[in-house]
Amino acid sequence: MGRVLFWILFACLFWGGNGRVFAQQLTVTGTVRDTLQQPLDVANVVVINQENQALDGFGITDDNGRFSIKVKANSNYILKVSYLGFVTKELSLQTKEDDVVQDVVLEPQIANLEGVEVVYDIPISIKGDTIVYDTDSFVSGTERKLADVLSKLPGIEVNDQGEIKVEGKKVSKVMVEGEDFFDGDSKLASKNIPANALDKVEVIRNYSEVSQLSGVTNNQDNIALNIKLKEGKKKFWFGEITGGAGLDERYVAHPKLFYYSPEFSLNVFTDLNNIGEVPFTAMDYWNFTGGFGGATRGTGTNFNTGSGGLGLTLLQNNRAKEINTGFGAVNFGYKPTNSWRLSGFGIYSYTNTLMETEARKTYIVSNQTETANTATDQISHLGLVKFSSSYKPSQRLQWNHDVLLKMSDETEAVNTLSVSDVTDNIVQNREQTPSSIRQNSNLYYTLNEKHIFALETQYEYANENPFYQAIREQQPFVGLVPLDENQNRFNLNQEQRVITNRLDLKLNYFWVTGPKSNLNFTLGTLQSGQKFNSNIFQILDNGSNLDFDSDELNNTVDFGFSDLFMGLHYKMVTGKFTFNPGFHIHNYVATNQQLGTTVQDKRFNLVPDFFVNFQMKRSESLRFNYNIDRGFTNITNLARGYVFNNYNSLYQGNRNLESALYHNLSLNFFSFSMFNMQNIFAQLSYSKRVDAFKSNTSIAGINQVNTTINSDLEDETLNATGNFQRTFGKVKISSGAVLSQTITNNVVNDAPRKSTSFTQEYSASVGTSFANAPNLEMGYRYAINQYKTGTASSTFYTDRPFVKMDMVLLKNFIFLADYDHYYYRDKAGSIENKFGFLNASLSYQKTDSKWEYSINATNIANNQDLNRDNYNDLFFSTSAYRVQPRYVVFKIKYEL
Repeated sequence: MGRVLFWILFACLFWGGNGRVFAQQLTVTGTVRDTLQQPLDVANVVVINQENQALDGFGITDDNGRFSIKVKANSNYILKVSYLGFVTKELSLQTKEDDVVQDVVLEPQIANLEGVEVVYDIPISIKGDTIVYDTDSFVSGTERKLADVLSKLPGIEVNDQGEIKVEGKKVSKVMVEGEDFFDGDSKLASKNIPANALDKVEVIRNYSEVSQLSGVTNNQDNIALNIKLKEGKKKFWFGEITGGAGLDERYVAHPKLFYYSPEFSLNVFTDLNNIGEVPFTAMDYWNFTGGFGGATRGTGTNFNTGSGGLGLTLLQNNRAKEINTGFGAVNFGYKPTNSWRLSGFGIYSYTNTLMETEARKTYIVSNQTETANTATDQISHLGLVKFSSSYKPSQRLQWNHDVLLKMSDETEAVNTLSVSDVTDNIVQNREQTPSSIRQNSNLYYTLNEKHIFALETQYEYANENPFYQAIREQQPFVGLVPLDENQNRFNLNQEQRVITNRLDLKLNYFWVTGPKSNLNFTLGTLQSGQKFNSNIFQILDNGSNLDFDSDELNNTVDFGFSDLFMGLHYKMVTGKFTFNPGFHIHNYVATNQQLGTTVQDKRFNLVPDFFVNFQMKRSESLRFNYNIDRGFTNITNLARGYVFNNYNSLYQGNRNLESALYHNLSLNFFSFSMFNMQNIFAQLSYSKRVDAFKSNTSIAGINQVNTTINSDLEDETLNATGNFQRTFGKVKISSGAVLSQTITNNVVNDAPRKSTSFTQEYSASVGTSFANAPNLEMGYRYAINQYKTGTASSTFYTDRPFVKMDMVLLKNFIFLADYDHYYYRDKAGSIENKFGFLNASLSYQKTDSKWEYSINATNIANNQDLNRDNYNDLFFSTSAYRVQPRYVVFKIKYEL
């Protein structure tokens, strides 16, 4: 099936292109210099076909002033060269059968020329650290969302989750007309901003939200996107309303509304569907910071007070057996005055998800195998509200204040049929309604050009209340939990409550000691107080509760954490190098109180860090970073009473835990050349944990009790990532590799156990971006997962060829298709599965009409499930995860 589809789509590409793909081409090369014969870097060169006035090619000069452009043979062109501050030059160019060499000299522009008509937008221009893409120069008309446009721009990638990367680095902020779009969340932007509203995309490298700090901090990894709208989309309401229905009572509704002006902006969009399109997942919610960053980040302290999801089952590849979702979001920005800006957003998401899994676990110590069929029904209500104020009366003063409220109401019912030595029908129920409120207040003041102050504060209050219930036929944890055995089923329950108050405060003083150097003095503190309560009880057949009074089945813990710190860093730029060494000195006090006694961990610590950047060219650098973090555990790992993880796993905290030390090194290389549209990114990182937190597990059969200890057994992680992308005219090739090796040392049944995980992922693809021909992307992904624990080992392989296609038919029809084929197997030959996912759509929209009609089909091959593998110190597992069946939906869209 996979090979046949590949060749069908490949044939369609060249049949639909009418041979234009192989039109005879030649190369125009040359140099651009000024009147002193100095090469001009990043000058813009375009060639305009005199016959049809079309833009046939463009190029950007490199640091030697060279350019290279593919054009058609036997054609007449205008070669147009422009550079900021110089007079634009136009030259006649007639091509024959051979390559052409054309050097250009530009003269300085004496005065601004008025009345000059700009006929052609330059496809790519560079202004300092900003790259500007004219989107019309890259699209073919089949694009529907921002993500579709970005994926066709050189140097920009959009992954399957909607995250945007530029030059291998994740985009930290997305703006529209200079205003934050949901505080820069790249997924919400890429999935919702309509493609036909785009005029230009600005990539801002070395981005800093605070202009006063841009010259004294390291911003090399900060990338922002600013979306410029077409003129008709400014000061006007625009958007679209999409509705659809299909067989089996399938439906979709997706209205979107946008308004932008210099003083006010508003974005409103909703999404209702039961076809598996998840606009906002639980993982998105827990990862969504709303633009907040901890005030004490980067100081050498690793202390996390959040629980991050509390054990609810997560989707695999955003697929499930059944998904019903409702989503609504509003984002606004308002400027009462030129110096004051108000903004905010509200997000609500409802998801009802049905999941079904068949899993096989092999327990290493007991050599016992468990086969489990699990059905999960999950209902999730998620809410986010944020309000922000930014006051900047002058370039010397800026005050930002933000408030973020997070709320959720989630329930999960899990039915499991477990078959091991005995068969057990298990029901698990989870409920939680956690909430948190977080406030930032940051003040930035520039006394003069040599003295800059930055005060950053953050306060957080969080209330978490997970409830867990397990109903089993077989009695679990005999001897640990004194259950009433005279019951038809064993109904175990657990209540938990965690209250957190946390304050982060940091004062930075930057003393600019020279044009390319500064000293940074830091004073700060992190103060946290937490309370944790839990109790385990049994509900009897008659509905009454059997409470357990044992200290081991109840927790009452008070935990206080204090970090007082100071730091000193020196930044210096010399030639092509930037050096930024420094250190932080910390005074830590961690105190936990339980059972009427107190355990305190005091520590005085110095943690160094070092950063160096070798800027080889304007867009080519090599960066090295080394830092030491001291990690502290949170309150739930200190509570000595038992807590349920799931139906066969208990966790008992260790109140005597001490902090662990983390050594982190990374080496990054990136090279982005506009001259040949080539993008190379590579990263090598290594981390080593000393006196690390280790898992100490006692396991009998499939039942286990875990705790955490400090151990001098060291853990190590080595990661290597590489990506290569290059554009040849209208063809883009990409390749990448991700290798990760993790070595952990834990304790199982009082014996040290070394576990190694080595995962490899390789990918390669080639795609086209023709304006008047079908476009095709074909690629291959290959993954190897190797696991070894003690003497047991297992290896899994996944081959994943894929193909994507888009084409315009008869001017008004657009056909889109994508196919992923999976071949999953293990080295032992006991598992082999082949499956594929094929999606396609055909839409019709008459020229200049606001109405579009489409038919969309997902999972056309009607694949039933997908596979995954997992490992830890206790077991290897493989599973089949049920996915939604084939859906066919007819949609109507109206553009406002």
